Amino acid sequence: MAAPYDLNDDSVVVIIGTGAGGGTLANELAQKGIDVVALEAGGRYLPDDYVNDEWDSFGQLAWLDARTTSGSWRVSKDFSGLPAWIVKAVGGSTTHWAGASLRFQDHEFRVRSEYGDIAGASLLDWPITLADLEPYYDNAENRMGTTRTNGIPGLPGNNNFKIMKAGADKLGYKDCHTGRMSINSQPRDGRAACQQLGFCFQGCKFGAKWSTAYTEIPAGEATGKLEVREHAHALTIETDDSGKVTGVVYADKDGNRHVQKARAVCVAGNSIESPRLLLNSASAQHPDGLANSSGQVGRNYMRHMTGSVYAVFDQPVRMWRGTTMAGIITDESRNDPSRGFVGGYEMETLSLGLPFMAAFLNPGAWGRSFTAAMDGYENMAGMWLVGEDMPQETNRVTLHHEAKDQYGLPVPNVHFDDHPNDIAMRNHAYQQGAAVYDAVGATRTFPTPPYPSTHNLGTNRMSENPRDGVVNKWGQAHDVANLFISDGSQFTTGGAENPTLTIVALAIRQADYLADQMSKGNL
Repeated sequence: MAAPYDLNDDSVVVIIGTGAGGGTLANELAQKGIDVVALEAGGRYLPDDYVNDEWDSFGQLAWLDARTTSGSWRVSKDFSGLPAWIVKAVGGSTTHWAGASLRFQDHEFRVRSEYGDIAGASLLDWPITLADLEPYYDNAENRMGTTRTNGIPGLPGNNNFKIMKAGADKLGYKDCHTGRMSINSQPRDGRAACQQLGFCFQGCKFGAKWSTAYTEIPAGEATGKLEVREHAHALTIETDDSGKVTGVVYADKDGNRHVQKARAVCVAGNSIESPRLLLNSASAQHPDGLANSSGQVGRNYMRHMTGSVYAVFDQPVRMWRGTTMAGIITDESRNDPSRGFVGGYEMETLSLGLPFMAAFLNPGAWGRSFTAAMDGYENMAGMWLVGEDMPQETNRVTLHHEAKDQYGLPVPNVHFDDHPNDIAMRNHAYQQGAAVYDAVGATRTFPTPPYPSTHNLGTNRMSENPRDGVVNKWGQAHDVANLFISDGSQFTTGGAENPTLTIVALAIRQADYLADQMSKGNL
């Protein structure tokens, strides 16, 4: 492990956040011999620390700092203080993610060209293509041990999957399997195979699931070139008279403030905290917030079209046994406007424990249908619906005018309204999800509303033209050459796929560019 770097050492690259983007980038740069300080707002928890109890785990890992919510989305009413269910710990949300690792499809990088002008949507083609990212997807899948790539077999199917597969076959769906999952189906890289324990959102007790907490971060630390500072909560980014980034102000566990000088700063704090940090870093050179000359910081917040369908059967299913999300139907992820919407969606197996089922099923609906659903829990199968939502300029993260956090800084407000395309897609997905279960004899199916967001995207988006976004095709701020965005907030659009694989691929690609620019003296 690296000896602590001096706070005044301005040769280091400072990375804010240690999740899929920040943790991967930190290791990549360290492996290239670059000095890195990674600031992580949370503590460090490893497999022995994870608890197989949903509420205890939630208390241990979740990001629970104050946030506010507005807009017509259901989350604003039911979970106004928790718009997103993400992690505050070393490894970020790679601790809590389900492991699904899907590549974007070719057309999803050029949706403005593909879908045309959709009223009310701020669609934009990415400044990169699938071909640009393919070698990095290859690298990421190999790194993460993604099943059904690199000769790695798929995970076994649990009962939840077997029901999905039987229904998919009856409906004529062609592409249903246990998915591309970054969870070991056989021992690999010194980590055990999946033990089918279930409850994957509490952290994998066996380390079978890829997480930067126990893969990338320790590998980076072993080079002696990476120092991870835990309980180091980034507050603002400092700039000099030329507008260049010079360091990061952060608070330690006791609330004391420090400034870590930097040669470059890479922000990977998830799509709510990342724009908030830039907005809170306004200065004379950047009066509207750092890297915000376009006015685009915080805009185009996406959280994927989501919802769930659960079904009750005559016989026990015990959907919680086995890997949570090892089951997918991808047939509906194509773009086929004849369905009444552009873009597509995936159906993925999902199970929640009783406490979270009770919390998320339909808060406030404590009537007969709710109790009947709880009574049928053992006989229940479930799926999550995830699809491409439309970016909208008005869906955005802003600074709250009054509410302040524990450090006296404005808290982020997350405003979101569904686009009509999102609603049409969700209704189609509810119908098809129910049809999958009805085809195999479900006694009852019920759709459930969206949960707090787990896929937070956009808000610092990539664009070819600086006026349309915040960063270029390398995740480098249009306005500030030594500032980078390294998380899902750089996504131009969301695609139908779970975003983690793409975040990792972009981080590996960004590391190559950053190292090259440093070696040329451009940074």
